[in-house]
Amino acid sequence: MDGFCFARCRFTRLMAAMQLVLGVFVIFISMASLHRFYATNSLLPGLDDPALCAKFHTVAGAGGYAGFDIRALADRVDDVLVQLAELQDKLEATALKIAKKSKKSKARHKQPENMTMPEFRRFLEDEVIHPLYSAHIALRLIRIPRPDPDGGDGDAAGPAVDPLVNFFTAEETRKYVTAKGNRDGLPSVYGTNRTYGTIGHACVLLRQELDEYMSYDVGAHCPDDWDLGQRLMLGGCDPLPRRRCLALASKFFQRPLPINESLWTLPDDGNVRWSRYHCRGYKCLSARNQRRGYDRCVGCFDMDRERQRWVAAAPNGTASSLADFRIDDVLAAKPGEVRIGLDVSVGTGSFAARMRARNVTIVSAALNLGAPFAETIALRGLVPLYATMSQRLPLFDNTMDLIHTAGFFDGWVDLQLLDFVLFDWDRVLRPGGLLWVDKFACARKDLDDYMYMFLQFRYKKHRWVVSFKSKDEVYLSALLEKPPRS
Repeated sequence: MDGFCFARCRFTRLMAAMQLVLGVFVIFISMASLHRFYATNSLLPGLDDPALCAKFHTVAGAGGYAGFDIRALADRVDDVLVQLAELQDKLEATALKIAKKSKKSKARHKQPENMTMPEFRRFLEDEVIHPLYSAHIALRLIRIPRPDPDGGDGDAAGPAVDPLVNFFTAEETRKYVTAKGNRDGLPSVYGTNRTYGTIGHACVLLRQELDEYMSYDVGAHCPDDWDLGQRLMLGGCDPLPRRRCLALASKFFQRPLPINESLWTLPDDGNVRWSRYHCRGYKCLSARNQRRGYDRCVGCFDMDRERQRWVAAAPNGTASSLADFRIDDVLAAKPGEVRIGLDVSVGTGSFAARMRARNVTIVSAALNLGAPFAETIALRGLVPLYATMSQRLPLFDNTMDLIHTAGFFDGWVDLQLLDFVLFDWDRVLRPGGLLWVDKFACARKDLDDYMYMFLQFRYKKHRWVVSFKSKDEVYLSALLEKPPRS
């Protein structure tokens, strides 16, 4: 009992000391904020000077926002003070709860419950360290602009302000879009003195969703909201801003299979977070399931079926179409020259797995359209590139030996969008690189328009096949070689 009293008293004294430190910290922050505010020389001297005061207020114009929003600064300081006050309340409530439990245990003559060291450590990390870290970062990122000592007229003499910095309400979004100046103002190796976080202009139209996506506790676990991020990407808010939180994994995650086994084996269900999918396991995603929750990828989770693609007859056992090209025939067009490539398809990485057996490295573009495509590709030992069709490929000019596409665009895509995509593919294909159009489906009446989109680049035709899909639809398959341009 003496040992317990010693441990309890030590914990209580520690909690009291932390409350005292937090109180002093709040007072210090308040004084420091007032000192920095008055040090800007914006209020005490020349308080009635409208030109000087105008430098610190937001002015809406045709080009967006200008000047500095003093209300935004006040909101940031208030947010920090609220975080510190909430932390103090949590500590006081915890100390009071411990005291009540100790009194009840003494009254009942029972052995009181004691907090173990792992529990105490977890409490400090979750309830003390992370909130303090978040408040610390928020304070360090507060920057009060100083007026130009040389003077000047109008907004030209005011501090430079990033566009739309005060448009968003989530603090993390505002921090992300604000330019980050280099240390000591020195230029970088690229000749710039500041770095901008890039987000798509459509984020302005999706402000509510982006603010929700960027609302989290800095340093804590990220919300399970990957689907919200993907909705933003598909809506044009792409690339997404980076987040300073820890991504969650499945609590049942198992070590992946060796590469010689994983290529043609469905992963373990425990390695995927299924909370945002209609299905809750790979069995549900089988080809025979009529409620798969995804489309444009019939049977792509059936590994027996996938093994037959691009190497034998049609995977469903029927006679193969002229539009079905075999991998070996494609590689024979440029023997020994195809080493790296990109697969832009809806699938689970089977094309990359088949090419890996031929010593060709393929990166697979993937989105989780109703099923865990990206996770499945990675768990099979392949590389998923999480990107939308609107994003410029993160690949340098004239680098890829091969680009393969199947079932991704087809006849629904806008012609101008397809034009931008094809020009980007042309950019990354090296001279002599191959573009494999694998069974592009469209209506017969639209065939001429889509054919022109591919023919405009004047690629060499190795193979060009048009076959019937149905009475009103056709398939276009082509193997085209990029000409040298120098």
